[in-house]
Amino acid sequence: MSFLDLAFPRDVASGVVGGPERRVDIVALASGDEERNARWKNSRRSYDAGFGIRSVDDLAAVIALFEETGGPLHSFRFRDWSDFSSAASAGTAPAATDQELGTGDGATSEFQLVKRYGALTPYLREITKPVAGTVLVALDGIPQAAGWSVDNLTGRVSFLSPPDPGVVITAGFLFDVPVRFDTQRIATDMAFFSEEEGRGVGTIPEIQLIEVRE
Repeated sequence: MSFLDLAFPRDVASGVVGGPERRVDIVALASGDEERNARWKNSRRSYDAGFGIRSVDDLAAVIALFEETGGPLHSFRFRDWSDFSSAASAGTAPAATDQELGTGDGATSEFQLVKRYGALTPYLREITKPVAGTVLVALDGIPQAAGWSVDNLTGRVSFLSPPDPGVVITAGFLFDVPVRFDTQRIATDMAFFSEEEGRGVGTIPEIQLIEVRE
């Protein structure tokens, strides 16, 4: 299995239903109190892409990707239109100061792209699939046009020279979610589609996708 740098059809992705999932064990005690234990350290996203299928062309594009990736064998890029930017709002263009990656120590030259959620006890999500050409980097708030590079398959930012001690490294970017098909088959029902618009009957196929951690 491997990651294939392919993208799930973005027009279809705009109609997908899904989002982050957490696994928490909740035990109700005899006193009426609860004990809660997080089974997962990180959230995991899942989606049903069937809701994005609106035409036979959409279906053909998804089936082509399913075949190319060997079904659930290989992972690929997926654009979660509800959360794809380092900015606080998905509709806002990224800025080089959006997310803090770390502080220089004079020795470390690589920093992982992350996105913070919340303020009181922020959750740090590692971003491993930034979109090529969208990453911006700043040192102490000053945008850097050169002197660094980013690996678009790992989300690691590398500096030619380690940032000086105390220097704050920040970045802005767009990103995709690495996912795979979470199904062994796509059961199509062509009765859903009709040559006469609005006359389709039948069911839309379920096309389950799930985030992978590599």
